[in-house]
Amino acid sequence: MNKENLLRIQTYFNELFPDARGELEYSKDYELLISVILSAQATDVSVNAAMRPFYKTHPTLESIGALSVLELENNFKTIGLYKTKAANVFKTVKILLQTYEGKVPSDKDQLLLLPGVGIKTANVVRAELFKIPEIAVDTHVNRISKRLDFAKSADSVETVEGKLRKILAREDYIKTHHQMIFFGRYFCKAKNPRCRECHLVDICKEKNKNL
Repeated sequence: MNKENLLRIQTYFNELFPDARGELEYSKDYELLISVILSAQATDVSVNAAMRPFYKTHPTLESIGALSVLELENNFKTIGLYKTKAANVFKTVKILLQTYEGKVPSDKDQLLLLPGVGIKTANVVRAELFKIPEIAVDTHVNRISKRLDFAKSADSVETVEGKLRKILAREDYIKTHHQMIFFGRYFCKAKNPRCRECHLVDICKEKNKNL
């Protein structure tokens, strides 16, 4: 990735998605954490649809903590992998209440000890809640990074994250992360990407361009 291409990409992203941001709905720190856990291999739309009424019915962490795993499953059943996620949410809520006084920790190591929280989830929470410069590599960021030559096609998610951290300025981590998600979600889709309209098609490494 040379500086000229990086500038082109960032300029184009700023034109397309100047206000890109996380689309999970939440009003409290633990709501974001729970929703991010639930969003693994699921869309933000499906998570928001399920959790909007859930958070209204259960407005405190204590009220969520009083639910059984089965009750959580019944509330999450429209979300993929809901049984595993319900079990993880059940355990995580207990830990938040018993160990962290109901607050979501900002420390990455502490976040990673919570059931259902991996590197991507921890990075999202740290960036969204605490404005700590982080890059969360989800399916969109992974795809766009490889198409636009931030990373190689065979790179693991961990390798992609490492390369993005080296290429991008630290102050651009959060913004570029959201813009990559929007670009992958609404423009450069996995199937039927809008290649004919794209200003970056000449540097794209995708072999099957939609031209």
